[in-house]
Amino acid sequence: MNERDHLAEQFEQARPHLRAVAYRMLGSTSEAEDAVQEAWFRLARSDADAIENLRGWLTTVVGRVCLDLLRARREEPSDSLPEPIVIETEGDPEHEALMAESVGLALLVVLETLSPAERLAFVLHDMFAVPFSEIAEILDRSPDSARQLASRARRRVRGARPVAEKDLARQREVVDAFLAASRAGDFERLVAVLDPEVEFHVDIGPPRERVAVGAETVAQRVLARGSRFAPFGRFAIVNGGPGVLVAPPGKRPMAVVGLTVAEGRISAIEVVADPAKLRRLGVSQSD
Repeated sequence: MNERDHLAEQFEQARPHLRAVAYRMLGSTSEAEDAVQEAWFRLARSDADAIENLRGWLTTVVGRVCLDLLRARREEPSDSLPEPIVIETEGDPEHEALMAESVGLALLVVLETLSPAERLAFVLHDMFAVPFSEIAEILDRSPDSARQLASRARRRVRGARPVAEKDLARQREVVDAFLAASRAGDFERLVAVLDPEVEFHVDIGPPRERVAVGAETVAQRVLARGSRFAPFGRFAIVNGGPGVLVAPPGKRPMAVVGLTVAEGRISAIEVVADPAKLRRLGVSQSD
């Protein structure tokens, strides 16, 4: 094995970690892959022998690439939701790899509200235990400033993020009840399965119609717009949590729904229906 092949092998070993970092930073599987590829290009142009900690060096490079992308994105604000990771088959290597990269859609929505610097500090430190000294170098700030950014982001995340149940079987029961009520057009049963303060987000349509809050308001929205799609909905793992894949047999998905279940009710609904994102969607399906 020559030196370049050895370097490529080391990079491939780090790829899942780098992709997970980039996805949490960007909320986009396609942009995350681009960021990781850019890290490879920069590595190939660098003096690899002078790099003491390759994984750490690559993490720093991916962090800088993502930071630039986030700053550019903020110049063109968007209400779009993150690109989801959807799984229908468990227990295979692809499933395990995808789950290692995923993070709940509700959390990603909260991360979208952070500044680029806050998001980088929170993701790298709280999710990947990167020292503040290294984060400070990426941000061109002091370690104390990086620590303050992460702390501010942490407070915002904790204040906005519902505490989801851990039991997937229990979560699935709630999702099944949600689907049954939606298919039947039963308003009362649908309200009963929703948290009184449930938040609903969808990434298409007029801006004023993309967000709804409250069980009755959300139930009306679901029945008015989604009841005709409910027969095509089936349970799926969306970003590591319970969700629904809406897809007629043999056809492309029409929507992906991420759900947060807390205390036996649905507290957050994230509907990804942007055709561009759905075309990029990779779904691991059962036979």
